[in-house]
Amino acid sequence: MVGHPDVDNLYVYTKAKHREKGESALGVYWKRLLLLLKMRSTRYDVAVLANGGCMPRPLRWARQTGARHILGFTEPGSPLASQINLPVASPVQVMHEVEMLMNLMQPLTDEPVSTPGLSLVAATDLAEAIRGKLPDLVGKRLVGLHISARKPSQQWPAQRFIELAHAIAKDTSVHLMLFWSPGSADNPFHPGDDEKAALIMEGCAGLPLTPLPTHQLDELMSGLSLLDVLICSDGGAMHVAAGLGKPIVCMFGDSDVAKWHPWGVPYKVLQPVSKNVIDLSVTDLLSAYGQLVGQDIDLVRTEVSA
Repeated sequence: MVGHPDVDNLYVYTKAKHREKGESALGVYWKRLLLLLKMRSTRYDVAVLANGGCMPRPLRWARQTGARHILGFTEPGSPLASQINLPVASPVQVMHEVEMLMNLMQPLTDEPVSTPGLSLVAATDLAEAIRGKLPDLVGKRLVGLHISARKPSQQWPAQRFIELAHAIAKDTSVHLMLFWSPGSADNPFHPGDDEKAALIMEGCAGLPLTPLPTHQLDELMSGLSLLDVLICSDGGAMHVAAGLGKPIVCMFGDSDVAKWHPWGVPYKVLQPVSKNVIDLSVTDLLSAYGQLVGQDIDLVRTEVSA
């Protein structure tokens, strides 16, 4: 949200369990108190609970900001409903998260509200710095492979990413970018995919592929902003790419496609009956990619040794 034209102030707090090395829990709570005092001094008219239900922790935060009105979803019989003075009934029917949250506009306007696409703004200077690491891409299609996913059911194997990269790279007009969450897989706080990425880079030696580990969210946004197409699993990177207007091939494991598919961009969703992406083949991905880019892809691929 930094630099977004629709955002005037951005407030970020840290949970005690996520504090930096050498930072005390007391220090975290002190910074949070200062943040709340700053928010209260702004004298907001409305605090919007932009989540799918009436939950105690977000409601407590909203009340602590000192906003005159609390706007949020309420459910019949909820003891928290009395604390929300601009209530909206929680939708009963299944709908996309974006559509659901747009219902919160009801108390703010009498006019019909259309549901827009997502909108994110990447840091131009950082995007140009990343572009500087790439070869000349004039006339090239830049295809991103994001290999990380937190849910086990959405983790596609390294070997299949290798085979997919080799198949896509048969098109000499393509350059590939490899994205992943940095860090070791055995990190108890923020597990990463350094080992998986290393396997893929080794298996893709000689291909037109540029690795881009993203240590910060702004790096991810800026890198994704350069792409023409992203191939990934359902997750944060997918929604960031949608906010940047990128076409997406996305694999869904045990997630609700109707609620979480990419919003406002061309996309192809692949979800096996098992709801585990391990059951998606390289051919499945190639076919979806070809449909998305409007290109006949050679589905006869060469097996790549592990």
